[in-house]
Amino acid sequence: MTPHLLTLALDWHRSGRAVAVATVIETWGSAPRRVGSLLVIDGDGNMEGSVSGGCVEGAVILEAIEALQDGKPRLLDYGVSDDDAFAVGLACGGRIRVLVEPVGRAMPLDVLETLCARIAAREPVAYVIDLEGGARRVGELADHPDRFRLDRSGVEDDARTFVAVHNPPLRMIVVGAVHIAQALLPMARACGFDPVLIDPRGVFGSADRFPGETIIEDWPDAALTALAPDSRTAVVTLTHDPKLDDPAIMQVLGSDAFYLGCLGSTRTHAKRVARLTEAGFTAAQIDRIHAPVGLDLGGRAPAEIAVSVMAQVIATLRRAT
Repeated sequence: MTPHLLTLALDWHRSGRAVAVATVIETWGSAPRRVGSLLVIDGDGNMEGSVSGGCVEGAVILEAIEALQDGKPRLLDYGVSDDDAFAVGLACGGRIRVLVEPVGRAMPLDVLETLCARIAAREPVAYVIDLEGGARRVGELADHPDRFRLDRSGVEDDARTFVAVHNPPLRMIVVGAVHIAQALLPMARACGFDPVLIDPRGVFGSADRFPGETIIEDWPDAALTALAPDSRTAVVTLTHDPKLDDPAIMQVLGSDAFYLGCLGSTRTHAKRVARLTEAGFTAAQIDRIHAPVGLDLGGRAPAEIAVSVMAQVIATLRRAT
């Protein structure tokens, strides 16, 4: 797995390399990279990441090398011309504002270490910067709930506080290696999720049917216990078999997963509700289940159902709570 760019910056620093981190602070117009994008640069000009898709990387690297020499941050403002924007696949140009921070000086080492530890533990965390006063600190989800929900780094209304949001990676756990899953897993990945497929039936969850996918051939409840769904996890059950779906659903209802969708008709779900009620689950817990799964788009083909599921997952993730 590719390390988080802040983790890479810390590793480079610990290995003795002079390192700076460049962060997109603000954008206007059709900027090539979103706010919060990172570029890590060492004293020899080696880099990982991107702040502009190539438009201004060279200028940022030069500023970063100078910042490593004097230890001072740089707040840079660049215009991206229409010609440069077209070269990286955009229809028109824009402007970006980039902050460059030498690690261990402008960017405090203890703050970076805390950020990296929280990221490694899959905990939501923010890097909060006073752009005028220079203070840096670690921020919490409770302080910026909307930014975490929307994955939206940015400058606060006071025009001086920048909040860089670092959410855990999104995951989608799919129970049931059926035809809908064959369409859903690639869609999930395209939308920024790390998909995992669970099915104890090896003939269903084969590498031939799901090339390149992470497949767990285990009973769903055991697999979900090991995967430990968190607030950045969506779970979809597709087997249509209570012996497989019900244990998975029961496991997820006790977790912080932000989404649980289950395949089946209204009648099938009514029977499911009765079984869950008999097992001791409350109405509030059962109401977390999206069933029949997906938005009602009128689709019937497997790929159309997968689209409706993906749309509902995204809507659930992004809407206000």
